[in-house]
Amino acid sequence: MGISEKSAAAGDLGKSIIQAYDEMELPTRIYALLILVPAFFVFLLTIAAAVLMDTFFLVQLLLPALGLLIFLSAVGYPRLAVDQRRIEMENKFHLFVIHMTILSTTNIDRMEVMRRLASEKEYGELAHEMQRVVDLVDVWHLSLGDACRRRAKEVPSESVTDLLERMAYTLEAGQELDEFLFQEQDVLIDKYSTIYRQSLTNLDVVKDLYLSIIISMTFALVFAIVLPLLTGNDPTITTSIVIVLFVFIQIGFFFLIRAIVPDDPIWYIEDGFRTRTKKLLFGSTVAGITLSSILIVLMTLAFFGAIPGTETVHFGSIPLLMYLPLATLPLLIPGTVFWYEERRVVDRDREFPNFIRALGTSESAKQSTTSEVLATLRHKDFGPLTPDVDDLYCRLNMRLSTEKSWRLFTGDTHSYLIQKFSEMYLVGRDMGGGPKRLGELISDNMSQIVNLREERHQQTTTLIGVFYGITAASSFAFFIGLELALMLSGFDIDIDGQMVGGQLIHTDQYDVPVLRFLVVLVLIFNAFISSLVIRVADGGHFGNSYFHFTALLWVGAVTGTITEWLVDMIITVDL
Repeated sequence: MGISEKSAAAGDLGKSIIQAYDEMELPTRIYALLILVPAFFVFLLTIAAAVLMDTFFLVQLLLPALGLLIFLSAVGYPRLAVDQRRIEMENKFHLFVIHMTILSTTNIDRMEVMRRLASEKEYGELAHEMQRVVDLVDVWHLSLGDACRRRAKEVPSESVTDLLERMAYTLEAGQELDEFLFQEQDVLIDKYSTIYRQSLTNLDVVKDLYLSIIISMTFALVFAIVLPLLTGNDPTITTSIVIVLFVFIQIGFFFLIRAIVPDDPIWYIEDGFRTRTKKLLFGSTVAGITLSSILIVLMTLAFFGAIPGTETVHFGSIPLLMYLPLATLPLLIPGTVFWYEERRVVDRDREFPNFIRALGTSESAKQSTTSEVLATLRHKDFGPLTPDVDDLYCRLNMRLSTEKSWRLFTGDTHSYLIQKFSEMYLVGRDMGGGPKRLGELISDNMSQIVNLREERHQQTTTLIGVFYGITAASSFAFFIGLELALMLSGFDIDIDGQMVGGQLIHTDQYDVPVLRFLVVLVLIFNAFISSLVIRVADGGHFGNSYFHFTALLWVGAVTGTITEWLVDMIITVDL
């Protein structure tokens, strides 16, 4: 990229930031006084702290960098807020368009379609935009085409802008809404797929950036432990400063990945009733946390000899680092249960397109009710979805209301996609939509989404490998640095020559238990944030974090223990 292109890109970025300030709900002057000015003072304070602190050069560089990052974040936040609106729109755009298409096939007019979409609060910004369109028509008496064209100029999402503009043109040309939407289905789902895959590509880039920065912070932490041997600084202070920076960076990457990945949740949790799965998840969580807490208390009491009969037990036979993962071992119970149930939800999602297509086709061909069609479909193999289909038939056959039967069906499946598409199918059927057309539309679109989820799962698997690898490498580096510092601190070398100060290695300032505790804190926090990032990346339930949190703690503790053992063995052999 040439200088002129870079200048043009920088100019476009500046214009977009300035425009974002105008689009904020908060006045620009108030935002500057409340946010920008304090952030600038924080930046100045970090510069002053770096100049006045007596520490090694790396920390002096990192402090102003942190302050600059805070100030730039405050400056760019309005642009980020606009991007957040765009991302929220694009994440729900596919479901929104499918819902609009299904409503357009029913016996209601197009303005009622817009009103119903505006009442769907789950669509967030898209629902707000539909409400603005409705207000322009109902309050300001614009035509629907003019209202769509006016709002198309204001929305931050190109996909929504394109839809509103083309809808305005085709409606004014006399084309029906359902015809337009059915013709646009392939284009819209292709555009959604492109945006989805672009988000996964961005996730891959962020993964590489995360890997590079965490490796750099690992070396910074090792230097913070070892360099005070030569500089005479307090290693506890330098290590604490680097750990704080390490924590801020990991939290920042957590929110960055959360903003990048598509908002495509796997789970749907119905609050109205308790299913067998919900009871199992709740029971396993209570059991895991309770057992882990009991284990922590018993190990602590036994370690200090507070339990009768444990005074003579030699706890040194177990490495100290292994106590922490041993105490969290019961958390694998809820972690495993959540993982198993989530796999079943994913399997149900794969089978649902076949089920809804067969249901719509059979209803249309037989001209019969859903209950009569399900009497045949319940005997077909739909994998993990088969028991739920059978339960749906039983409820409908018992003359339970159709709406409640489908709600119980979606609640038992615990699938977000099944809940949304079942609701759309039910609404479309109640309003006179053709079952075959509805079934094919939902089946085709859900199949596309399931395929995109498979690509997301592959990206997440790679990310999991990176997290486990960087945890092992960081733990190795941390404890190599710590053991090296402890080994050298056992020597006291004085030089009576011409060296200023006369001391080569400074060992008096090392507090070994505190340094070891700080390193363990890094391992705990790394396991905690990494497990949350994995859940955000794959769109699964946060209950799965129990599994990865425990596993990452084991990786860090085992690596640290082996590192300590190898260093001790090498020192013993050399001596």
